[in-house]
Amino acid sequence: MSTKLCRGVEAQKLDFFEHYRVMWPFVKPYLFRAIFAVLLSIPIGALDAVVALALKPYMDIVLVDKTDQSPAYIPLLIVGFTIVQGILNYLSIYMNSWVGTRITMDVKRALFRKLLFLSPSFYDKNDSGYIIQRFSADTDAACNGLIDNIRLFTSRIFSSLSLIGVLIYNSWQLSIIAIIVLICGLMPLAQVRRMIKGIIQKSVDESSTILTNYNEAYAGNKTIASYNLQEASFKKYDATMTKLFKLGIKMIQRTAWMTPMLHVVASIGIGAVIGYGSYLIVNGVITSGNFVSFITALIMLYNPIKNIGKNFSAVQVSFLAIERIAEIFNIKSDITDKENAIELKKAHKSVRFNHVDFGYDPQTLVLKDINFEAKSGQMIAIVGNSGGGKSTMVNLLPRFYDVLSGSIEIDGKDIRDYTLQSLRQNIAVVFQDNFLFSGTIRDNILLGKPDATDEEIKKALEMACLLDFVMEHEDGINTYIGERGALLSGGQRQRLAIARAFAKNAPIVILDEATSALDNKSEAVVQQAIDNLMKDRTVFVIAHRLSTIRNADTILVVNDGEIVEKGSHDELLQIEDGAYRSLYNAQFKKKTA
Repeated sequence: MSTKLCRGVEAQKLDFFEHYRVMWPFVKPYLFRAIFAVLLSIPIGALDAVVALALKPYMDIVLVDKTDQSPAYIPLLIVGFTIVQGILNYLSIYMNSWVGTRITMDVKRALFRKLLFLSPSFYDKNDSGYIIQRFSADTDAACNGLIDNIRLFTSRIFSSLSLIGVLIYNSWQLSIIAIIVLICGLMPLAQVRRMIKGIIQKSVDESSTILTNYNEAYAGNKTIASYNLQEASFKKYDATMTKLFKLGIKMIQRTAWMTPMLHVVASIGIGAVIGYGSYLIVNGVITSGNFVSFITALIMLYNPIKNIGKNFSAVQVSFLAIERIAEIFNIKSDITDKENAIELKKAHKSVRFNHVDFGYDPQTLVLKDINFEAKSGQMIAIVGNSGGGKSTMVNLLPRFYDVLSGSIEIDGKDIRDYTLQSLRQNIAVVFQDNFLFSGTIRDNILLGKPDATDEEIKKALEMACLLDFVMEHEDGINTYIGERGALLSGGQRQRLAIARAFAKNAPIVILDEATSALDNKSEAVVQQAIDNLMKDRTVFVIAHRLSTIRNADTILVVNDGEIVEKGSHDELLQIEDGAYRSLYNAQFKKKTA
């Protein structure tokens, strides 16, 4: 499995059969239709032999015996069978497309659900392009590509079998030559999978980088423009395209030889048959009709075989895509419910960090021996130097990550004993850069409470100091806000996120530097909304501006992953040469200046 995909998650290695067992649930609901579609390919291929077989009596009677009583039914028979073959071919294409599309859609649904429930560590280690490639593009390559090629191969297999039957019927001696040549031509195909597997994996990686380039160009368009990064961004894109080109050429080098090789092998077979067939005709072993019928069947057999190399490569690409999909389904998130996990009720008495150690890499601790307790209704402020572990600390509470040692407890019970759904339902988070979904104001607030009424939505907007702004718009709460809230200002986006938290009505609130990116005027309005949100809730605040946390019940000063000071605002200011006092004086002097 790709190491890139495995970082941050626990993945299982699968054997060949396990890959396809994982896909079985998606095939099973459509098994009858899939089998029917494949069965339709059997007569399509088998009917190829009719033309070759019909030529024997026609040649012997009309061209050799020169009798007037020509078998008129033969041309009609050929036309009739061709019509039947065309109808069956249409039905086969329709059924295969129907089955392939349904399986593809079901796999994509399952993969997207899988994606939604993976832990944040997975997203930390895999970029957006790689995720799109693995969770979407691979599905099309696996399902649609495989179904189409299975139909084609089934048709050609039975076409080959029926034509081989015609060969044997006309001359077993010539058949031995033809079949030996055919086997010799197909044997090298067994090495194709081994030859292309590495190239395909590298191509997947580079294709995902292309998708990431597009995502970054879209999301970072203002940064690209302001820093004049157009040429630099293009060079990155161009370098990836060059790598893809080289990989494509390598793919051609390792697969393109198959078609010309099979052409040469086929010509050898046909040449050998013509030479030996002439000898058999002269000696009366076979008739001219036998020979013409045999040559026709042989050409019909060899022609699709000569082009089978390209289709065989496509099948191998589909099989490898199936293996990659199976690997994804067997990824295990590192954040899961333990067996017999219990529901966390809405009311709580305390939240406690008990000797917590944590590191994204177990060898490098980000947090060391964190100890503190928050009583119900208290406000806990967390301040300190950048990169000291403040955000990491609050990210452990909703179990975005799990502690390495120690525990986080709610009402004396480890949060890992609660179900993830109930734990997170009791926690509302307002980030510094909140993610808003494309849609309307109503849509985004309903994420906090899906069954909220219009009155509850307006109440949440009022408490978030956003109702007046919303009511100024003709569509009110149905106003479209654009992708990621692009049609709103920074302060409006923050207040909408706060309104969403209001609607959720969770007893525990986390505010992760929710005002640090705003100007003074916007901050004042957002701070009022935050003050409303904090009422009667247990609140954890990461603050850059210390003036906003003077009334906190407890202030934790976190530097380099450790709590170096703990107390109220007044208590911490009394500590000579204290870390909090230094931070406060620095901000106060700056403000005064």
